[in-house]
Amino acid sequence: MDDTVLLRSEAELAINEARRQKSKRTKTLGSPIQLAGIALDIHIEGNSAWIAENTHVAKKIDLETGSTLQIYKGHTAPVTCLAFFKNGRDTVGQRVLITGSWDKSIKLWNTNTKALICSTTAHDDFVKCLFVVPSAKLLVSSSSDKTLRFWDLTDVLEGKALVPVGSLSAHTRPVECLAGIAHSETTVRLITADTMGVIKIWELEKEGPQPRWRSSLQDTFDYHRTRITEILYGAGQIWTASSDETVQVTSYPPDPTVTRPSPPLNHPLPVRAVLPLALTPLAEPYVVTAFGDVIRLYDVSTISEPEILGEIDGHWHDVTAIRLWMRYSRNEAEQTRIEPWIVSTSLDGTIRKWRFSELVASTPENPAGRMEAVVIAPVPEPGNANAGEVTEEEERELAELMGED
Repeated sequence: MDDTVLLRSEAELAINEARRQKSKRTKTLGSPIQLAGIALDIHIEGNSAWIAENTHVAKKIDLETGSTLQIYKGHTAPVTCLAFFKNGRDTVGQRVLITGSWDKSIKLWNTNTKALICSTTAHDDFVKCLFVVPSAKLLVSSSSDKTLRFWDLTDVLEGKALVPVGSLSAHTRPVECLAGIAHSETTVRLITADTMGVIKIWELEKEGPQPRWRSSLQDTFDYHRTRITEILYGAGQIWTASSDETVQVTSYPPDPTVTRPSPPLNHPLPVRAVLPLALTPLAEPYVVTAFGDVIRLYDVSTISEPEILGEIDGHWHDVTAIRLWMRYSRNEAEQTRIEPWIVSTSLDGTIRKWRFSELVASTPENPAGRMEAVVIAPVPEPGNANAGEVTEEEERELAELMGED
């Protein structure tokens, strides 16, 4: 046996054993909800979590009880992303769930009945991200095929299929992150980011009697050295997390009063997720990040001097997403209480919940214990044998998801 293979095998055994031990120490931390597979995307609404899962399904889960409220079946490969659309004029409350998958399709679902509205083969490779601009009735999808495609959502609530209304092919690497904001019903600012760390900013305009979206490139940034894992835009700021072990914030449009760029938030490992709480209903000057197994909280009241307030090391595998949960509850006097929580998903197959006050009070020397977050072990096979076999192509993508080179 080759010495390199032997050493790798020994390293895998050591890491697997460390993870097994850590799984015991962390088994109750964060009131874990154990999933059948791994959540590849998550959206929080009320006291529910909507997840895209690698078991080929999307689910609605009760964050209080952990019970599954709805399951959406139909994809033939892992579901990578989800989004929602509701027509502002709709008075019935009908809403559409939109899912993208490694099977290269986008599916639309009626969330009242769980019925499939339509299915579209959208790309030539894995669908990686979905972004909805509700006021413009626009869906943007991105893919490992390096393209972005635009879809008209005007008639989907009436059960009609997606209508293609434009595309972009300016990136040279897979596009995995999208963000943006509507200026009006016919103009949109779109931000796209790829696996080489390139960010492009576009102005989109809706034109013609047979609507098409025309794109105009405004700016290109390459201040990240490699893959961008998450991008958020709001209040004139672009927040990005990257595998180059940094989180960065950039003013856009550029602020003429800012004479020097904000310093990056440096981490010891690739950063998988970022959550600037100033862009959420909490509206506080904090930023939550995730690297390896660890969730970290920064105070960015002074953006030029960010301060680490605390860390929670509560998962036994890489954290893949962090979201804000404004938890609604009632006491015995029927008074409503709203409390901020942080929800995290991980390659350990759990959703975990952390009071924001716990994260503020935590320390880098968290009792959950630490381990070197080197990722070698494969993603666990889905528990549902009927979900379908994982192909060789999907196995490569799963390995990439977990950070293997």
